[in-house]
Amino acid sequence: MISYARQTHEEQPDASLPPVEEHIAPAPRVSVQAFCETVETAAAVQSAGEDRRLGKAHLKIQMGGMAAAIEAYRSAPTPNVIVIESDGRNDLLGGLDQLATVCDAGTRVVVIGRINDVTLYRELVRRGVSDYVLAPVGAIEVVRSICNLFSAPEAKAVGRIIAVVGAKGGVGASTISHNVAWAIARDLAMDAVVADLDLAFGTAGLDYNQDPPQGIADAVFSPDRVDTAFIDRLLSKCTDHLSLLAAPATLDRVYDFGSDAFDAVFDTLRSTMPCIVLDIPHQWSGWTKRALIGADDILIVAAPDLANLRNTKNLFDLLKAARPNDRPPLYCLNQVGVPKRPEIAAAEFAKAIESQPVVSIPFEPQIFGSAANNGQMIAEISANHKSIEMFLQIAQRLTGRSETKKQKSSLLSPLIEKLRRK
Repeated sequence: MISYARQTHEEQPDASLPPVEEHIAPAPRVSVQAFCETVETAAAVQSAGEDRRLGKAHLKIQMGGMAAAIEAYRSAPTPNVIVIESDGRNDLLGGLDQLATVCDAGTRVVVIGRINDVTLYRELVRRGVSDYVLAPVGAIEVVRSICNLFSAPEAKAVGRIIAVVGAKGGVGASTISHNVAWAIARDLAMDAVVADLDLAFGTAGLDYNQDPPQGIADAVFSPDRVDTAFIDRLLSKCTDHLSLLAAPATLDRVYDFGSDAFDAVFDTLRSTMPCIVLDIPHQWSGWTKRALIGADDILIVAAPDLANLRNTKNLFDLLKAARPNDRPPLYCLNQVGVPKRPEIAAAEFAKAIESQPVVSIPFEPQIFGSAANNGQMIAEISANHKSIEMFLQIAQRLTGRSETKKQKSSLLSPLIEKLRRK
């Protein structure tokens, strides 16, 4: 019989970008075969197959609906997931009964139909259908349905990957990524990890005042050893909620990687951490492109000049085209207001990008320089500095979470904290 994995029956909205709060976990390496009756559904499934979250899945599309599926599996093994489009009620139920006779155990079935009826849904559940989606469907609905088959409601939520990259070298993307991660951990109370991907020149260890003997390079150069326990040993604890996967920042070897070099590391981090912040170096290679496209949310850091404007526009265009079912990237302006430097106004920048910056962070070399040289975050240098609120705004936009309200401190707070720890 067709195995029952998970049932969801809700009237789907029109296909659109997912809201900020929605997080669809990527599907594992599975085989998916779809049998469509209409060209529109076939096009939606084809578009879904190009989504980053189904990047590991092998998708095949055929026309013919239920009849074609039954005929196909009379002499061939069934895949991990079968997607079937059907218009009728009686034909659907009878066809599922026939499909069950030729379907391998463990195969999950998603039905796309046009009848919104509770009785029909109950019959589908009784027959072991995993999900029923109302037609017409969009690509994001197909992505959501397939991916959710492998994300059990009782399982721990899969972590969200946030990628931060500079539009140009030297714009402060690493500094911002580290301070945003600090805000995610401290102000939003989310367990987070910073992965410094600039293996040769990364500064996360310096910024957090950490000098771990191991880091991300040990994982990248030993992909066969990567698992949860191995990654845990490589993490350096910065605060109660924030950990670091540091870069070696040495030049005794070159760091030329294939495009999938970091896949095992990211997959393992997703399974253990609610939030992963990738500090991506300003370079263009197969693995940096893959990391950006595969992230759940992206922040581009730019300075207000022409080169940054051009590069930000290029990144926006590429990422929006490669991620049609995701929110577009976010960007912020940094180092705004350098004395005597001609700058492009934020309004002009936004007009060219067709998107407003999340924040515009002013150029303040004194406090940022002191934080960098002392191995501290801006919040540790000056608790009331205005940039701290900007980092929090970025953190909220990227995670979709509101600020966690902090308890008002008092003279007794240190004593109370000690008693709690005891």
